[in-house]
Amino acid sequence: MTDVTVRTCAGKHAERQAAAIWARATARRDDRDVRDVADTLPGIQRRLALDGATLLTAWQNDTAVGFALVAPQQRALEVFYLAVDPGSWSAGVASRLLRAVDDHARSTGHAHLALWVIAENERAVTTYERAGWTRTDHRQQTDDGRTEARLVRRLDT
Repeated sequence: MTDVTVRTCAGKHAERQAAAIWARATARRDDRDVRDVADTLPGIQRRLALDGATLLTAWQNDTAVGFALVAPQQRALEVFYLAVDPGSWSAGVASRLLRAVDDHARSTGHAHLALWVIAENERAVTTYERAGWTRTDHRQQTDDGRTEARLVRRLDT
């Protein structure tokens, strides 16, 4: 694999790229057909409308291969989305994005990070734990009846 770089992106094109990656990644995760970008775009845009929201996009050559969407919340920098295009799974893109999230958190003065993940998505949970995230006892139900688990990370300052 060639080097993956992560940079902050903004604008309608970046939003559509993220929504397309999310559609493909969740389709593969859930073993279903890929949703239309028009179905996933509103969620991305809703989170990007939060104060301080940032879209970090992972690039391999000139192709967007993953993204993380973060925004400050009450006591932590929340990771609302993190996805890698299925064609780049197992290539270290998620780990690179998580390092970029850590760097962004430090640069914005956040020592605490948090996220929700589908509890049975062991692939994702394992990736987060390898990057220093810890499972908590907090759980919540999604609109489609799945259980999400809360993971947190405290950065060294």
